[in-house]
Order: sequence, then C-alpha cells, then structure tokens
Amino acid sequence: MQHYAHAAMNLINMDSENRVVLNVGGIRHETYKATLKKIPATRLSRLTEALANYDPILNEYFFDRHPGVFAQVLNYYRTGKLHYPTDVCGPLFEEELEFWGLDSNQVEPCCWMTYTQHRDTQETLAVLDRLDLDTEKPSEEELARKFGFEEDYYKGTISWWQEMKPRIWSLFDEPYSSNAAKTIGVVSVFFICISILSFCLKTHPDMRVPYVRNITVKTANGSNDWFLDKPQTNAHIAFFYIECVCNAWFTFEILVRFISSPNKCEFIKSSVNIIDYIATLSFYIDLVLQRFASHLENADILEFFSIIRIMRLFKLTRHSSGLKILIQTFRASAKELTLLVFFLVLGIVIFASLVYYAERIQPNPHNDFNSIPLGLWWALVTMTTVGYGDMAPKTYIGMFVGALCALAGVLTIALPVPVIVSNFAMYYSHTQARAKLPKKRRRVLPVEQPRQPRLPGAPGGVSGCGTPGSGPHSGPMGSGGTGPRRMNNKTKDLVSPKSGPLGASIVAMSPRTMLDLNPALAMGKPSFQPRIPTPLAATPPPPPSSGGLVATTNGAGAPPPATSAPPANVVVPSIAVSTTASVGKDSGISTTTTTNAAQETSKKAFL
Repeated sequence: MQHYAHAAMNLINMDSENRVVLNVGGIRHETYKATLKKIPATRLSRLTEALANYDPILNEYFFDRHPGVFAQVLNYYRTGKLHYPTDVCGPLFEEELEFWGLDSNQVEPCCWMTYTQHRDTQETLAVLDRLDLDTEKPSEEELARKFGFEEDYYKGTISWWQEMKPRIWSLFDEPYSSNAAKTIGVVSVFFICISILSFCLKTHPDMRVPYVRNITVKTANGSNDWFLDKPQTNAHIAFFYIECVCNAWFTFEILVRFISSPNKCEFIKSSVNIIDYIATLSFYIDLVLQRFASHLENADILEFFSIIRIMRLFKLTRHSSGLKILIQTFRASAKELTLLVFFLVLGIVIFASLVYYAERIQPNPHNDFNSIPLGLWWALVTMTTVGYGDMAPKTYIGMFVGALCALAGVLTIALPVPVIVSNFAMYYSHTQARAKLPKKRRRVLPVEQPRQPRLPGAPGGVSGCGTPGSGPHSGPMGSGGTGPRRMNNKTKDLVSPKSGPLGASIVAMSPRTMLDLNPALAMGKPSFQPRIPTPLAATPPPPPSSGGLVATTNGAGAPPPATSAPPANVVVPSIAVSTTASVGKDSGISTTTTTNAAQETSKKAFL
C-alpha cells in the first residue's frame, strides 16, 4: 500500500511540476507549461522563475492586466483560435495583445467585423477633428501653438500683433468664440442672404427697367419721323447699390481673414475661400466690363460667370455644423455615388437602345424615338422616376421596355441610398456625442513600483537578512561582507542550481520572511521539510545574527555581526529551507546546516 501511495504521490508531483499558475488581475488561471510553448516568441512562452513577478510562496506568476482579455488569450494558446470579447473596447484589446506579444491580425473571421469597428470610429473622429466642429474657446497655449509663436509665449515676449492676431481671427472665423464673434457672424450671414436675394430678384420682369431709345427714320415722302425702341431691360439701379455694399463687406472680410489667418497657404487652398474670392472678383470684373466693354455684342455672355455668386451659400458652413457634416457625408460616400452613376449610365444606354429598336418593330407613325440620343433623354427621365411625358413609347414592346426601365431605375437608385444615409447618421451621432463630451479629463498618475519593506535600525536596507545591495558595505549575499556587487536578476554571479556551482545553504526560522526580503533565494527552488521540535538548550548556541538567523561566514571569513539570541529551554518549531545560490566566483566556501541523520528523522516524523 505504501508503494502505491508513493507512486501516486510521484505522479501527482510530476503533474504539478508540469503545470503553471498565472494570476492575472486577481483571477488565477492554471494550465500546462507545454500549452504556453505552442506559440513561441511570446511573453507567456518565456516564463522563468527568475522573473520579478514570480511569487515562490504561492508558486504563481502575477500580471496586473485585464483578466477578461487574458481569458481569450489563454484560450488562443489552448485552441489556436483568437476570439474578440465583446465587453471590451478595441484599443484596450490591442494593447493587451501587444503586451502578451500576440498579433491582432490573428482574430478569427467571425469576430473581425466587430473587432474592427473601433478603427472606423477612430477614422470618423479624426475626420471630425479636421472639420473643426469644436465650439469651446481654446486656451492661450493652444492659440500660441496654432499661430506659431509658442516660444515667444513661454518666454513672455509676445508683441501686440501676436496678441491681437488670434482675437481678430476668432472674431471673423469662429462665430461661437464670443458674443462679438456671434454678432459679426450674424452680419456676414445677413449680407450673404441679401446678396443672393438681390441676385435672384433682379431677373424678375417687375424688378427690371426697360431700356428705351429714340430712333429717327426718314419716311417715303422725305420727312423725318421717330419712334421708341425697347431692345432690352436692365435691372433696377437699387440692386447695383445693394451689390456694391454687400461686396464691400465681402472684400473687407476676406482681407481681414487673410491677414489674420494662422496659415496663408491653407487659407488660399480652402474650397470655401476659393468660392469667396472668385465670387467677389466676379463683381469687380462685371463692373469693368460694363464700363469699358458694354458696346460689344456678346458682352452679356460674360454675365453668366456671375452665377458663381450663388456659391456663396457654402460660406454658411462656417456657421452650421450640419452643412459641414452633409458635405463630409458626400465625400465619404464618393464610392457609393460613383457606383450609382455607373449603374445609372449603364441602364440609360441599354434601355435607350432597346426602346429605339422596339418602336421600329411595329408600324408607328407617331414614333418619338427617331434616334438613340433622344432615347437617352427618355431613359434618364424614366430611371430617375421623373417622367416629363414629352416622349413615350406607343407600341406594346416599347411599353414593356419602358416598364423594365422604370423598375431598374428604382432599384438602381434605392440600393446605394441607405449607405449614404448611414454615413450621415454616423457623422451626426458622433458630432452630437463629441459636443456632450467633457473637455477636461481627470489626470491619471503613473503607477509607482512598490518599495521593499524596511525595518527600523537597518541602514539603507530592509533587515539583517541581507537584501541585495542594502547598505554601503553589503556583500554578495547581504551577510555583511564588503563586496561591491549588487544582486539582481541580471547579475551573472547568481545563477540557478542547474547552471551554477553549488552555493550556500541557509536555514531560516521564517521562510516567507527570507524569501520576501532576499530575492536571491527566490532564484532557487526552495523545498520545505518539517523538523522535529527540539529544545534550543540541547543544541549548541547559534552564533549571534540578525533576527536569530543562522548565517554562513562571508567570503572574507569575517564572523557575522552579533545580535540577541533566543532564550534557552524554549521549544521552537522550525522549518529548514534548503536552497542553493552562488555566493560569487571568488568565494567557494559553502556550509550546510542539515545532516543526513536529521533528514532521516524528519522523513520518519513526516510519514
């Protein structure tokens, strides 16, 4: 029975040695070491007991990371399939994968669409940042960075023009920055509306003044006669003065904005500004032509270019975020609009050719489709569901072609429209969310590493146990020597028992204290063996040491420092901790505190 019990215990020990415990965010995960080796060159595939986050008491590795994401990471090691948890944000998932050394492109296809949603959101937010939809007043530091005098701002040498330039720019280009800017914005919108209204009303017949001229002619009997001729009508003179006042304001506004702009090149390349100064320039060109080229016969054709003044309506985008979103929606939906035009042109050509030949199959004296180009107009009107009725098929085959053309037009136009609507809803919803988002966020301080525990009376270290590098004269093992070397994970002198020479064996009354205070002991694998409690009086008194510890001599052979010993005739249950560590290349002295007889006695007592 004892043989089978020992065999079972050996199997359990072997299985426990092949397993590893991972404590991630307070949740313990247990798996086999071979499982973590399935994906090489990752953080979990390189776990060793020499790492700082290994706890030798609990025999586990601790990681202060997101436990929910780690469950999917560990499942990736087990199954080879990486799934995306829906309860975390995409950037957090990417950061966790980067920490564990995994590639985010290995996400399974079933989770790829859900996982990549945050990328679309980030692109949308970047577009909204470029649209400059923020209505809050920027700080002085942001203004200095925007206008390029950040160094002068920090030095405190800002000139009066550097101080006035951002204010002037805010007054004329940012309507929501102040009450004065709102007033100037209202005035600008007023002049835009008056200019467009004047441009439309001056074409009304009741708003025009006839141009009458007196023409004298000779009659047949040789006498002179005259009559009044009305060859044309001109706009009322009041519209001319209205245009002069409006364009004077537009000229003043564009000059002020150009002078106070933070970047002249971007100001000139802006599409809204291009419309503004071309429309303003067309007014002055029209004045010059009326002054010096009114006698030309085709001078009225040049007035056609004044229609660009209608484009001033796009200047309202500076005052309305909805118009900015609408324009951006059409930009983002350029592929869908191109696809719509392509299918529309394809259908127009096909149905125009079909209706042309369909109307010629049967006798049709009232055929409206004398050519395919005329059929193109009919197909366009039919596919867009307008239907002017100026052209219509008369034969049965032509009517059938017309019905197919109408159905195809409805489907062609209806399919891309939901994509455009969804883009507009996406931009609008993000804009509303950004408007409600608080601008000031609470600062999160960086995480500080926990300090080593320090006991009173230990200079520069924690205790007499020998923290590596504690104190000005600490030795390699912290035993009071004079060695200058510090003990850390990178020290070559401290190696594991498998690769380094046999080191010192230390017996401690409290193994938890020794392992917590001396990281060198955590590099070896401690084995705890119970010992029979023996009275301290029956044993020779130990040499004085810090905390009642039995320590070996240092490399120089100096005795350990004297401290108080425990009282005699006191039975203390002690635990022997047997571990190995390298004292140093220059010291080959090693001692042991346990004998073979004591080990045999401990085994019998344990069984």
